[in-house]
Amino acid sequence: MSVLELDAVNAFYGNSHVLFDLDLTVEQNEVVALLGRNGAGKTTTLRSITGTVGRREGLITFRGHDITNHSVDAISNMGVKLVPEERRIFPTLTVQENLVVARDSCTGTPPPVEEMYEIFPALDDHRDSRGRNLSGGEQQMLAVARALVQDPDLLLLDEPTEGLAPVIVEDLTEVLEDVVKEDVTVLITEQNVEFALDLSERAYIIESGRNAWEGSITELRERDDLLEEYLSVGATEAD
Repeated sequence: MSVLELDAVNAFYGNSHVLFDLDLTVEQNEVVALLGRNGAGKTTTLRSITGTVGRREGLITFRGHDITNHSVDAISNMGVKLVPEERRIFPTLTVQENLVVARDSCTGTPPPVEEMYEIFPALDDHRDSRGRNLSGGEQQMLAVARALVQDPDLLLLDEPTEGLAPVIVEDLTEVLEDVVKEDVTVLITEQNVEFALDLSERAYIIESGRNAWEGSITELRERDDLLEEYLSVGATEAD
């Protein structure tokens, strides 16, 4: 049984039809990249999974349970955690308070807050710093830590490197590589193709809300035509 399955999913914002019969599967302990240009429907796909898109059709299942019409809270309580592109940390709370609030909102037995400082050493020096005073990279690490401290069963990462300097992206890559080694199932959307391919095992490419391609990262690296047509990168950029 797959962790996550989308079967012929359609999504709408008001009268705007955004996703068209989208299919997607994520298996246990797998890292899957969802790729495509800006506006392709990547973020809408994640929002459909978490229940924040107003109207959805088709079937979305999480560990065999139909969650298509579940509420945002119900889906989150099942263990589906999203790190949104906007990060949404609490700007007036300290790093420590952000983590404690997230952990306390979790059902089950989440990991201790101290474990997050072991995963993200850069946050350890800023325990008492307010979220608004952190750098962009530190805010992104805090956003990921807030999700991890809730012991996710499925982690959704929406454009985690957006707006980050290359050196910060390298640091975040190292951290996430360690995270995915800990048997965390991940679906990631990302404009930084090299970052996504290095982290993932399989990929989906979507275009205008439709499935365009699916396969292994090894296959994708060998498909210059796909990289150029759908992702606007050459093979050397994805090596």
